[in-house]
Amino acid sequence: MAGVPDRPGRRRRGSLRLGTVRSGGSVGGDADVASVANLVGEPARAAALMALLDGRPKPAGVLAAEAGVAPSTMSGHLARLVAGGLVTVRREGRQRVYGLARPEVAQALEALARVAPRQSVRSLRQGTYAEALRRARTCYDHLAGRLGVALLDGLLARGLLEEESGDACLGGPPSRSYRLTPSGRAALACVGVDLSSSGRRPLVRPCVDWSERRPHLAGALGARLLRRLLELGWLRLGERRIVLVTASGRTALEEVLGVDPASWDLALLPPGAGLDRAQ
Repeated sequence: MAGVPDRPGRRRRGSLRLGTVRSGGSVGGDADVASVANLVGEPARAAALMALLDGRPKPAGVLAAEAGVAPSTMSGHLARLVAGGLVTVRREGRQRVYGLARPEVAQALEALARVAPRQSVRSLRQGTYAEALRRARTCYDHLAGRLGVALLDGLLARGLLEEESGDACLGGPPSRSYRLTPSGRAALACVGVDLSSSGRRPLVRPCVDWSERRPHLAGALGARLLRRLLELGWLRLGERRIVLVTASGRTALEEVLGVDPASWDLALLPPGAGLDRAQ
């Protein structure tokens, strides 16, 4: 009624109550970090997720061996990860294989790895594997470790990528972003890297490396470049997440992409150099 002030609990026609939407859907609250943390925080589930960071789907038996639990136990863990939206499952022949649900899951795991304490190395095999991970590994679908950082450095030094400053976050320094230059587009096309539209995924995105504390190349370009380097035989996939550089790849990476071998191969560093990054 005209001239009658709104009373508590009374709303005008066309207004919305807090927590409702006109379309009939529900309004989400803050991010439920605790539910994801509960899934990731169990050691066997965490081991399975880290094993899937190489981007290659695996059956439950392989993930059980990685986590050191019985296959039946791992099946229960995987069911929870699938229900929680962190892992997907599909059939390959007679077996079901599991993989990370989307790149954002891999990004979250890498972010956790940057703040997590390092596991103790109790054997020569563990130490050898840890060093190989730091040298070159997959980060879901792109290259990481010292080699991944050196690849980004080489692309920047050659002028194939150029850095742009983004907005500051929470009062910190401006975020880093990169763009592919015309010369970079030409050089990468020459070695057969797919540079077509990447859809919703950014073409070039930095990803802070958990072992090096510096960015490596992610985004659609990071994924396509790794795939092409594997096709060319410059790199090959090793045990679990390890990436190996072939003899021809060592030369080609330096000549074509500006990747200095001394920046990623500890055998070529002066005595004592790089030990701080290997801790």
